[in-house]
Amino acid sequence: MKVFGDIASGNCYKVKLTLEQLGIAHEWAHVNIVQGETRTENFLCLNPNGKIPVLVLDSGEALSESNAILNYLAAGTPLLPAGRLERARVLEWQFFEQYSHEPYIAVARFINKYLGMPEARRAEYEAKQAGGRKALGVMERQLALTPFLAGDRYTIADISLYAYTHVAHEGGFDLADFPAVGAWLARVRSQPGHVTMEKFLQLNEGIGGN
Repeated sequence: MKVFGDIASGNCYKVKLTLEQLGIAHEWAHVNIVQGETRTENFLCLNPNGKIPVLVLDSGEALSESNAILNYLAAGTPLLPAGRLERARVLEWQFFEQYSHEPYIAVARFINKYLGMPEARRAEYEAKQAGGRKALGVMERQLALTPFLAGDRYTIADISLYAYTHVAHEGGFDLADFPAVGAWLARVRSQPGHVTMEKFLQLNEGIGGN
């Protein structure tokens, strides 16, 4: 397998973390969004939407959208329950991540950390704060009841939400206000095979970016 992505992106990091925790051999190809590498003709042949990550299978077929990739990789493993309702609970949280969490927390992080808070986007950054805190509040309520998001076991739902939540402070979100989320972050970090984003960047020289 070959993955095109940028580990400093939460959506790409979640794929890298899943691959590592499942022990799946793969090649990682760094893609620099800022330099326009997702808009080249070759890349658009892999994903016409021009976004990372993209997983290329041994057959040559390409799969995009981070959570779709996680579901493909985790099928038949403990990270994705086999039960109909349990699997739907995982998907429920993954849809929440893409629609109610990532658009606020990830975007605020990008504006602050990678763009250096340009004045032209300050209002957008500030507008993301309420939505991000609302998403963290939803997680807080669930994690006060169960150790992991989809219930009692660690799944790709946790990987999906961990990716941007653990760096939410880089987008201006104070996680001290969400103690159950903080305790969950520690539980995720304690899972076998867990590797931090920073460690991946250190181990893969030249894979940093935006």
